[in-house]
Amino acid sequence: MAKAKTTKPEAAPVTAPKVAMVKVTQTGSPIRRAPDQEATLVGLGLNKMNRSRELVDTPSVRGMIAKVAHMLKVEELA
Repeated sequence: MAKAKTTKPEAAPVTAPKVAMVKVTQTGSPIRRAPDQEATLVGLGLNKMNRSRELVDTPSVRGMIAKVAHMLKVEELA
């Protein structure tokens, strides 16, 4: 006896949820700053003047931005 083929119903396409992003640009030099501030800039992916990164807006990233806010320009991305 042959098995009957069963068909699965098609699933709706999965779309990724919108993720809040923030663009961070380094405007100040880390020279003569505390080593932890320089390390924070490296953690944000910044190490030279006028470099920019687009980062996911999370509490940990916001905390890092707050620590070195005097050396950054921050823009909200839609």
